[in-house]
Amino acid sequence: MDSLLRRRRPWHVSFSSSFLGVFVVLTLLLTACGGDTSNDATPDKAVIPAPKGLIQAGTLTVGSDTTYPPQEFFDPAQNKATGFDIDLITEIAKLMGLKVEVKKANFDIILDDLSAKRYDVVISALTINDDRKMKADLIPYFNAGQSLLVQKGNPLKIGGVNDLCGKKVGVQNGTVEADTLSELNKKECASKQVQVTSLKDQTDVIQLLVDKRVDATFQDSPVTDYYLKQNPGQFEVAGQIIEQAVEGIAVRKGDKEMYDAIKSGLDMLKKNGTYDKLFEQWGLNPVQKVSDVEQRRQLA
Repeated sequence: MDSLLRRRRPWHVSFSSSFLGVFVVLTLLLTACGGDTSNDATPDKAVIPAPKGLIQAGTLTVGSDTTYPPQEFFDPAQNKATGFDIDLITEIAKLMGLKVEVKKANFDIILDDLSAKRYDVVISALTINDDRKMKADLIPYFNAGQSLLVQKGNPLKIGGVNDLCGKKVGVQNGTVEADTLSELNKKECASKQVQVTSLKDQTDVIQLLVDKRVDATFQDSPVTDYYLKQNPGQFEVAGQIIEQAVEGIAVRKGDKEMYDAIKSGLDMLKKNGTYDKLFEQWGLNPVQKVSDVEQRRQLA
């Protein structure tokens, strides 16, 4: 990820060194595009019965769009998917005595692929909304809002989404932020449209801002926080976090056995302190934790 965000080399560098740099970056990107990674850790003795009908016996097959740090992203140094979401689902799987295989997913069709039994579960910063509830059953695990990232100094003085009319904004396909921009163009920005660039991967969206091809990017608040920490002095947040909403782990509609197993695992991780430790490990704001009260409200 860092290689994508470094400053460009001066134009006077030799062709050979430029070619080598491009080759290395392409190699990392091609490795990441492979996408499917396994957690080789020996699973613990099961304390929760593993659901029947797994795609692969002894393994929980997980769909995730691994371009969305710090929740899910591909780490070329470890040659596998990592992040808060990945660690969380791995810990849940251990309670069932299962290994984890993470399959890189297309966020646009991730729930359709879940329904088609390409994955056993999906964890991918999925905001719970009515449309998604129609496609899958969702277990609340994280609280996130929407926020804007701009160049350091905020040169266009963007103070919030209502200042985006006429501006260039990058966003990932299929996200709630993309929906927000679409609604903005129908209402507040109807006469002076937001110029939206939608891309498949969040890392490519951020690259638009690095290259100054957009004025701002729009994503979940923990993603904004991550890029701020990874690139001090390069970006800043514009305005306040909006549309705070709960994210959920998705299982196939009506798959009660899988649903109960995942929910029981999450409840155990909250009780034994693992959930809190993962928040600390990934430097996440504690206000983004989902309380038992909030979970019950979402499931009601």
